[in-house]
Amino acid sequence: MKPPHAPTKPIDLTTRRLRLRAWRDEDLEPFAAMNADARVMEFFPRLLNRGESDGFARRAGAELKERGFGLWAVEAPGEAPFISYVGLLDPYFRAHFTPAIEIGWRLAFDHWGQGYATEAASAVLDLAFGRFALTEIVSYTSHHNRRSRRVMERLGMRHSQSDDFDHPGLPAGHPLQRHVLYRLNATDRPFVDPSARR
Repeated sequence: MKPPHAPTKPIDLTTRRLRLRAWRDEDLEPFAAMNADARVMEFFPRLLNRGESDGFARRAGAELKERGFGLWAVEAPGEAPFISYVGLLDPYFRAHFTPAIEIGWRLAFDHWGQGYATEAASAVLDLAFGRFALTEIVSYTSHHNRRSRRVMERLGMRHSQSDDFDHPGLPAGHPLQRHVLYRLNATDRPFVDPSARR
């Protein structure tokens, strides 16, 4: 299931501490630094070089502009002009839970531990279940990625071992192959304090 096509300009989202906005050229350098940081990319198959990182950002920006939703660049006004991305994606692979809409995020290491991922993702969920009237959002990560799993849990997402799967984009035996799937239904969307830090 996909959100309805949104031909209007991308929606900027504002939370208590963050702004989710369209991508800018000046985001490319800090984004590339983030994608070359082994701490940030611990649960991804590999680091991205500058060309790959720039390509990722430009595709994300183009999709956000075209569809009105996707991956937003995230800034912390008064602190940093770019700290993260967060948003909605269509999984590129087939699995038992697809078609689906995924919520995902990636945060620069210097901004970990402040509740920013939860705050930004909560705003995206409100948009997804509100304006786009989606009925379910999923999120997934390596079984070992406790940090992202804690964000999913703070968002009220639910995990069932019966949903766990081997990521088809990773070879058999790869240490990151086993993934956990979390789900959140619109009817179960709890109030989430966007300033939550734990």
